[in-house]
Amino acid sequence: MKFQFESLSDFLQMSGHGPYVWMAYGVGAAVMIWLIVRPVVRRREVLRNIARDYKRQQLSPEE
Repeated sequence: MKFQFESLSDFLQMSGHGPYVWMAYGVGAAVMIWLIVRPVVRRREVLRNIARDYKRQQLSPEE
């Protein structure tokens, strides 16, 4: 098997394109993490708000 790069440093630099390539991977990974984490956090917020509203309805006098 023939490797494209001579060393790890060459691999990270990618003939001068390394910063762009690794930034693109980083942004892509950040977006993927956001797409996974945000709905989970939002679900917790919604459930907490529903529970709070339910308790408020139980404590308030019936109209």
